[in-house]
Amino acid sequence: MPIRTWPVICALVIIAAIVISGCISTKVPAVTQPQPPAVFVDYHRTGGTAGVDDRLVIFDNGIAAISSRSVSTELGLNLSEMDRISALLGQAQFSQLQTNYPAPHASDRLMNYSISYHRKTVTVQDSAIPPGLQPVIDELNLIIANAISQKTALPAMSVNT
Repeated sequence: MPIRTWPVICALVIIAAIVISGCISTKVPAVTQPQPPAVFVDYHRTGGTAGVDDRLVIFDNGIAAISSRSVSTELGLNLSEMDRISALLGQAQFSQLQTNYPAPHASDRLMNYSISYHRKTVTVQDSAIPPGLQPVIDELNLIIANAISQKTALPAMSVNT
């Protein structure tokens, strides 16, 4: 073989290798980003004689974010707690409630409550809370109270004797 054909043969071998390697490569699957959790319930209570400003946001994965004037914390709710909240909202016929229940006599000492659930927000004031909604408010207040008390509880002190 003449010397001039060797570069041509080498070039053809390299081109063939590149073409073949491109045909047999494996495709990498697209990486999907996990969806962020959706808001299950958004609850906000304000007012009262103490000037309360508490918020509870519960996500559909059970994580609850609680914030007040003095505490910000997170906690996890289990499936039975999530089911209880959902059942209470169902019993209250939340989807059938009006969007606003103002108190008949306005006062700056009244508590104001806002509950968002399934893309609907209901705002109520003390003395105008629909009876079916009171257990929902009580349950959400209990979650806030428990979270705040756990966050602000002092660690146990041991006394050496």
